[in-house]
Amino acid sequence: MTACGSPSETLEPTREAPPAPFTSPLVDATERAGIAFVHDNGMVGRHAIVETMGAGGALFDADGDGDLDLYLVQGGPLRAAIGTAPRDVANHHGRQDRLLRNESPRPPPNDNRRLPRAEPKSDPSLATPPVAPIFVDVTAQSGELGSGYGMGVAASDVDRDGDIDLFVTNDGPNQLLLNRGDGRFVDGTAEAGLDDGEHLSVPAVFFDFDRDDWLDLYLGNYVDVPASPPQCRDTTGGIDYCGPDSFAPTADRLLRNRGDGPNGWLGFEDVTRTAGLAGVAAPALGAVVADFDGNGWLDLYVANDGRANHLWMNQGPDHAPRFLDQAVLAGCAVNATGSAEASMGIEAADIDLDGDIDLFMTHLISETNTLYLNQGDGMFEDATRSSGLGAASRPFTAFGTGAFDLGNDGLLDLIVLNGAVNNIPALVRQGDPYPLHQPNLLFVASAHGRFEDATGAMGTAFAVSEVSRGAIFGDVDNDGDTDIVVTNNRGPARLFLDAQGQDRAWLGLRVVSGSPPRDALGTHVTIAQEGRTVRAMRVATDGSYASARDPRVRFGLGSDHRPQTVSVHWLDGRIERFADLAPGRYHTLRRGTGDVD
Repeated sequence: MTACGSPSETLEPTREAPPAPFTSPLVDATERAGIAFVHDNGMVGRHAIVETMGAGGALFDADGDGDLDLYLVQGGPLRAAIGTAPRDVANHHGRQDRLLRNESPRPPPNDNRRLPRAEPKSDPSLATPPVAPIFVDVTAQSGELGSGYGMGVAASDVDRDGDIDLFVTNDGPNQLLLNRGDGRFVDGTAEAGLDDGEHLSVPAVFFDFDRDDWLDLYLGNYVDVPASPPQCRDTTGGIDYCGPDSFAPTADRLLRNRGDGPNGWLGFEDVTRTAGLAGVAAPALGAVVADFDGNGWLDLYVANDGRANHLWMNQGPDHAPRFLDQAVLAGCAVNATGSAEASMGIEAADIDLDGDIDLFMTHLISETNTLYLNQGDGMFEDATRSSGLGAASRPFTAFGTGAFDLGNDGLLDLIVLNGAVNNIPALVRQGDPYPLHQPNLLFVASAHGRFEDATGAMGTAFAVSEVSRGAIFGDVDNDGDTDIVVTNNRGPARLFLDAQGQDRAWLGLRVVSGSPPRDALGTHVTIAQEGRTVRAMRVATDGSYASARDPRVRFGLGSDHRPQTVSVHWLDGRIERFADLAPGRYHTLRRGTGDVD
């Protein structure tokens, strides 16, 4: 017998090596990142409608160090548990929203820090390999955070001081949390004129609808829950959660930021009536802002639960401010069959890659999630069936959603987070204590305008069944791709990292204006490449469900490592071109520094 490996060794025919096990592009990094938050919905068996609704969160730079921190909205005891209405409870007996500071080992790109007066166009390339970020709970050191029964959160620089502020929606009084500049917050609700009393509010969006360089606020209210709410039952006669039709809907509000408050920089006035939104009451759950018709003024789309949705078109400078609901005319009030759906989550993005902003929203079990494609002038076509997004969504009740480029191949994929609002019979029969949980879905885009259900190929990332609500998007580890934080009702928050996108070409942008520089929310950025249609991205923090995202823009470029040219469409109509932007980096695009087209 010869020695192993010697030239005279007789070799047996080798079998083909088995395929390597599939590695999901989304990796659950929750435990490694130190995220240990669990949502408390306060349920005690009375089946209050508010139990099923929360809660969302925000990815934003709280302390100005260049990486994304995480704000998570908490619930707490309900009236049935402590003998008083939840809106009368100050701090839920110690339960409050949580702030987790990102202490990522990856050096953050300079573009997301407080910007100096003179700053190079490009930051150094991020060459280090992907590393899971580390989050530390700094709630105790963060001053005044949300202390109501929380629903959602909006994040923007409201007072124009260069720091990101938060607006938290609650069952009860909402809260404006002003950032002091070092990650600590103070409650500025009353001072800003936003003490709006008793409502059940979910969506909130900051946007400059009158183009005066101050961020205004849309606030969506849901339904009026009486002190003695009705009791509903499922098909077996068991106690179940009531839907919105069992309650009276409440009116939304539109508030203009005057910028002249008692402290010299902040003050809101209610312009709901003069702007044309008064007299309309519907159960709002989602809201997004974009210039849908390309006239240079920001419009507002509101997703209502079981009622026709609203498309509030901004009438521009001659009607300051004035909006008209054109959803019916535009084809996006109801679906193609003429039915209003239980709209919860919402996304506004260039899903078909033709340069305008489309709409996608999630609905109730037995309904299909709906894709409305913008025809270029603010008119929409229901493309749900032709896109392949319909049939797979029927068995689920969906909330948080968003379009993002998984793997940076240049196409926008869609994630859909599911969790029922009525008892699921099979889970009830199994004795499940919270029989609402469902798995989430991932739809991967093809080059032909269709989507494929790729959930089964995602491995353990989508194997868990929970009552998911908010999808929060952002480049958490600053490696150039989009990661996702998923919030769960009566369950843990989870962090999913894109483990492939950093290995492809990508272009990152932070688009700013003003002094100190602020994210230019509402601005559109377009990119055109040889052999590829124009793509548009919004500078935005809104969308999904009750959550706020990273405002930075990322274009996946696949294998194209050439320098890129983008055009920035500012709110005042000015278009600037920024050329020779190197991929694999974040670039800061400042208004007034590009070439005017």
